[in-house]
Amino acid sequence: MTDAPTTPSQPSRPLLLLIPGLLCDEAVWDAQVQALAPVADCVVARHGAADTIEDMARQAIAMLPAGQAFSVAGHSMGGRCALEIWRQAPHRVQRLALLDTGYQARPAGATGEAEATQRMALLALARADGMRAMGHQWARGMVHPARWDSPVFARILDMIERFTPAQFEAQIRALLQRPDATDLMAGIRVPTLLLCGREDGWSPLSRHEEMQRHIPGAQLVVVEECGHMSTMEQPGAVAAALGRWLR
Repeated sequence: MTDAPTTPSQPSRPLLLLIPGLLCDEAVWDAQVQALAPVADCVVARHGAADTIEDMARQAIAMLPAGQAFSVAGHSMGGRCALEIWRQAPHRVQRLALLDTGYQARPAGATGEAEATQRMALLALARADGMRAMGHQWARGMVHPARWDSPVFARILDMIERFTPAQFEAQIRALLQRPDATDLMAGIRVPTLLLCGREDGWSPLSRHEEMQRHIPGAQLVVVEECGHMSTMEQPGAVAAALGRWLR
């Protein structure tokens, strides 16, 4: 079911929906909310116990005033949710920003099975040793090596530790069953920002270059000295890019 096709109301200043990724909460967007507060009303989505991308998108839309137009930015898994929001309520979306993310479904065959095995091994580690121990192993692949064991890395671990293995399992299910958004790309007709850390090994720059080829007029911003966790690793650069996109 999609959002009802009503004519969206126009807010006096931009309403910006920010969507966190896997095992991320409001903290992943803290710096951008503070930087953009003078120019936008920011709402950070919460995924709760949702275990599909479609439900995450519906929950995020439900957090906003009924019928109001908005811009949406999603990071990582949140970018997939942002694309699903475009699928469900394109008439309300004024701008779209996709950060360190992807758009394709889990591949069939050995590649897809390997992804599932890797994710379930992390879940087993979280159940056995706790979320922080799992995060310490997992997050090292998500940030620039220069930030290993840094205050930023500690904040990422703090964020991961606020989740439970049950929530982790629900989000893993959502990612393993993620919808393919390839068919949406050519129809996106709003200002679209694609942003990626230069050293992002999880959602590499090449994937964002593919998205740029698919989405008419999309702008690609590459953040230097940055891994997957761009909003926390290079908060100023990300906030500046979002500010330009909102204008």
